[in-house]
Amino acid sequence: MTGRILPAGEARDSEPWASGSKTAAATLVLAPNPSAWTLDGTNTWLVGSPGSGQTIVIDPGPADLAHLESIVAQGLAVDSPVTVIVLTHGHADHSAGARLLADMTGAQVRAVDPEHRLGSEGLVGGEVLTAGSLEVRVVATPGHTSDSVCLLIESEGSLITGDTVLGRGTTVVAWPDGELGPYLESLRNLRELAGENRVRRILPGHGPLLLNPGQVLDGYLEHRRVRLDEVRSAVSRGITEPLAIVAEVYAATPKALWPAAEMSVQAQLAYLALEG
Repeated sequence: MTGRILPAGEARDSEPWASGSKTAAATLVLAPNPSAWTLDGTNTWLVGSPGSGQTIVIDPGPADLAHLESIVAQGLAVDSPVTVIVLTHGHADHSAGARLLADMTGAQVRAVDPEHRLGSEGLVGGEVLTAGSLEVRVVATPGHTSDSVCLLIESEGSLITGDTVLGRGTTVVAWPDGELGPYLESLRNLRELAGENRVRRILPGHGPLLLNPGQVLDGYLEHRRVRLDEVRSAVSRGITEPLAIVAEVYAATPKALWPAAEMSVQAQLAYLALEG
């Protein structure tokens, strides 16, 4: 579940977002589940080097047989069959196809949340996964959900972000599992990686690749600051019901996305309560 919130007046990309290689190490297989919540669909990322004999699949997406068969075929086409499946988080639009893909390939499913694993291994921030000589570092980024991670392809500075950062718009803090405090800290940590030039591009879970990670992350942090100030102002004027705050603060957001906005408002209210 993305629950992205498109800022008023934001333009869509002129070029269609479609399956195919996007970097030297990462190839996109776009899932056929477009919606207001998922943008063009879920981005399934296949990470590896052609001929290495190993492919890491990140976020297999929905349990759509044709989509999963495309993932398997893509790996076999470059002599690198699927060897491990990794989830950036457990929302169904990213994870529902994982068990079926595991059945098709014999690969284990690795995730922070034990409920989404298939096999004994989870994911821990800082650990390194490998596909041949390629290294992929796990970056813990709780906030969108408690189990969210990003995956950093060290050699090329590509950061696969799941729903922590989107290719268009901003994401929901999926309260009560998601929390604003950890999310802000995760964004700051990613901004630091971008500042160190370790992150040079963002490969999101939905929407197009982003080549300006520092600017994008600054924008995300500023967006959260502004929204929090708006919620704080509403509360100071006696508006405390989440839906009433949504109607005021997210008035320009399409109503189809108000349920997502309500979750973010509840996360903001919980954050403000901790502020005292």
